[in-house]
Amino acid sequence: MKQNIGIINAMIRITCGFTMLAWATANFSRKPWRESYIWVMMLAAMKIAEGIVRFCPVVALFERYQCHCDSNNENEKAIPIEPVNPS
Repeated sequence: MKQNIGIINAMIRITCGFTMLAWATANFSRKPWRESYIWVMMLAAMKIAEGIVRFCPVVALFERYQCHCDSNNENEKAIPIEPVNPS
């Protein structure tokens, strides 16, 4: 697993993760019947883990499918993206 986020990004993720975890834990202790706080705690734990190991799976997906093509082989490696018409 190759690190794909920088040190500043990792520190921001860890700080936000601990902030979210503290907020969700405080609210969950007051209202333990609310399941939404458990989801926030899991999201916060995931952000803390991403910051510690400096790997984000979403960033890895974007890097994998981003086109780093030459002008000669552009049509072979590019993923076609169709515009969405809402009407």
